[in-house]
Amino acid sequence: MDATMKGADGKLRCKWCDSAPEFLDYHDTEWGFPVSKDHRLFEKLCLEGFQSGLSWRTILVKRENFRSAFHNFDFDKIAHFTQRDINRLLKDEGIVRHRGKIEAVINNAKRAQELVKQEGSLAAFFWRYEPDAEQLAEPQTITTSAESIALSKDLKKLGWKFVGPTTAYAFIQAMGLINDHVMDCVIRSKVERARKSFKRPGGNK
Repeated sequence: MDATMKGADGKLRCKWCDSAPEFLDYHDTEWGFPVSKDHRLFEKLCLEGFQSGLSWRTILVKRENFRSAFHNFDFDKIAHFTQRDINRLLKDEGIVRHRGKIEAVINNAKRAQELVKQEGSLAAFFWRYEPDAEQLAEPQTITTSAESIALSKDLKKLGWKFVGPTTAYAFIQAMGLINDHVMDCVIRSKVERARKSFKRPGGNK
């Protein structure tokens, strides 16, 4: 029971969604539901990179500002950012003004373009790291996995930045490559249904 909280509707949810008012809707409508759209996958990986050393709440409350600043995470547009754009972003109080993380997004946009040319889509690449459902740890008991370590390693080989194993695992959780809602969470069954009907991109399992 420690892993859950009771919502205003009387239903149990993952305990973490009670720690900030912004988390409930994110938990109920986004976290863990499978994603195949490249821009959303790219956005999440970038935002997880920005979160490094910070809280997810800090990033979530600024997410619309990030989307505005980075053209809705259209990596084809971001790949053309120049020093002028970096200077603009470093003055933007609506986002996290960290030069290394901003430059990483621009670098990763170029790497994303290369990956799309190679694989057809980001989704086709990322969904290869979907773990075997039979091999999963108990929900929310780990912060890295064999798959997140492999994803991090492979992305780094391809030149991506701010993509450590913990960042990669948070990405895997949020984008629905696993259902990491705790067993008693009312959203877990909704995510499970969404994952069962989800068409894996690129012929992945």
